[in-house]
Amino acid sequence: MNLIGAKTLFMKEVRRFLRVPGQTVLQPLISTALYFVVFAYTLGGRQSELEGVPYIQYIVPGLVFLGVANNAFLNASSSFFITKIQGTLVDLLVAPLGPVELLIGFISGAMTRGLLVGLLTWAVTLFFTGAHLVHVGGTLVFLLLSAYVFSMLGLVAGVWAEKFEQINFFPTFLMMPLTFLGGVFYSVRHLPEPFRTISLLNPVVHMVEGLRAGMLGLPEGSPLGLGLLLVLAVGSTLTAWQLLRVGYKLKT
Repeated sequence: MNLIGAKTLFMKEVRRFLRVPGQTVLQPLISTALYFVVFAYTLGGRQSELEGVPYIQYIVPGLVFLGVANNAFLNASSSFFITKIQGTLVDLLVAPLGPVELLIGFISGAMTRGLLVGLLTWAVTLFFTGAHLVHVGGTLVFLLLSAYVFSMLGLVAGVWAEKFEQINFFPTFLMMPLTFLGGVFYSVRHLPEPFRTISLLNPVVHMVEGLRAGMLGLPEGSPLGLGLLLVLAVGSTLTAWQLLRVGYKLKT
């Protein structure tokens, strides 16, 4: 394995999004902060508590998840797609970088951006709610897993897409419905049947509930949900690796 090449690609990816921090970090941070203000101070007045936790605290893990997932996905998809459009992908294909090195470079860069925005989002909410981090280990596991899965999905989208419209297809028609129906601003446990059971098939629900269990100590996370996320992580990794290995839409 070419660790030096993978590290170089990772550093390139980090420098790429840090060159425009206003667009890649500050803009999503402001958008997420606005979600917090609007939902916390409008719905929070009607729904004072959920699961015994003040509503303003309850939505913090979901907003952190939004920051992580959206930015991890967008970084991986846009970065890889731009290398194809600009014709610089050929430099990576002729370099001594195999599918594993390409995965490490692009995914680690995307995870860095996603985790950075997520942690900054949490830091902003501290001014409104104070510090609440009950289980550091559990929180870290779900943060890393969420960033990893959405980075992989973003890379798959970047490999598959041939136009900017196709890149936007995933955030608009897949990620947005899954996240807004994934219990970010409410508890799926309070939904009537069959919607409660249907919601549990949404992997985003388990990511958000895992973060709530870690950050707030709520008994919402489940081993089944963690298992589902691990299966999703493995499946997305194998898919991305296979696409890069065969050069799908990359060598023509």
